[in-house]
Amino acid sequence: MDPEQLGLRFQRPFLAGRRLSAFPWAELEQKLKNSSDALLLLDILQKTILHPLCRKYPPSVKYRRCFISELIKKHESIATEPLDELYEVLAEILNKEESISCYKSYLLPTGDSVTLSEAVAIISQGTTGLVTWDAALYLAEWAIENSAIFRNRTVLELGSGIGLTGLALCKTCNPKAYIFSDFHHCVLEQLRENIHLNGFVLESETVNHTKMPSKDRRAEVMELQGPKITVAELDWNSVTEEQLSEIQADVIIAADVVYDPEISLSLVSVLQQLSTSKTDGKPPEIYIGFTVRNPDTYHLFQTELGKVGIGWQVVPTHMKNLFLYDLHSNITLLKLLV
Repeated sequence: MDPEQLGLRFQRPFLAGRRLSAFPWAELEQKLKNSSDALLLLDILQKTILHPLCRKYPPSVKYRRCFISELIKKHESIATEPLDELYEVLAEILNKEESISCYKSYLLPTGDSVTLSEAVAIISQGTTGLVTWDAALYLAEWAIENSAIFRNRTVLELGSGIGLTGLALCKTCNPKAYIFSDFHHCVLEQLRENIHLNGFVLESETVNHTKMPSKDRRAEVMELQGPKITVAELDWNSVTEEQLSEIQADVIIAADVVYDPEISLSLVSVLQQLSTSKTDGKPPEIYIGFTVRNPDTYHLFQTELGKVGIGWQVVPTHMKNLFLYDLHSNITLLKLLV
């Protein structure tokens, strides 16, 4: 394998904060043994910890420390001259304080990227919505591969979380308008921050400038000329038909919202209302992606859809793995038939 290619295989998972066991360490070790070429390690260092995205939006301190420590171990195993650069980076990281949040960057096929501020802990501030889950990565990847579905259309995302799917879609699929929605106040706050972080301005802020992105992002914002973006606070248990009828979405998507029986019942009720509220009489296209953790919950969701007259079909699996989700996860994408 070309050394450049090996470096890139470290870059994508590192910037996205994937677990270290998923990296091609064995291949690196073999290549070092065969060539004793320490320059390979410097190339990996440049593509990961010293990458401009990592410098500006770094993964957690612990994550970077573990990664550089592993690189140093591989280097020491070939008994060549010490690489000062590795130890300098380690010393720099050891002087950093850990934070409750970190950044993860997801590279897009366009050469652009989506950068998110995420919680370090899976459960934070009473919610699991402050981290990105595999089904969101899967749905984003599928959307990029099927961008014609979203082009020049109004898209509503239910349970947007901190925004990975929607931001990837807004940057690659050219929707006319995109409505992010969630309910937990901390998730909505983080979601707005991530929208700004990626150079977008919320529709309400084209008039109200109190929450504009920082100056260094405004030039990018002006150039993007992207979709009209809004953030809606939607409580599935109390949202009214009038509120839902105002949305008028052509396409509705959601990722990892089918994990709890009670939530599933509320979701089906909302989907039923959305499917009949279009003023032009055309029902929206609806796609729901989720990891099947409990088959009973999945079957309950299907049963409740049937009760309100919504059919479904499984969208064929695609295996691009652009966003490096766990290939062993049982992720399903349903197209609902309304």
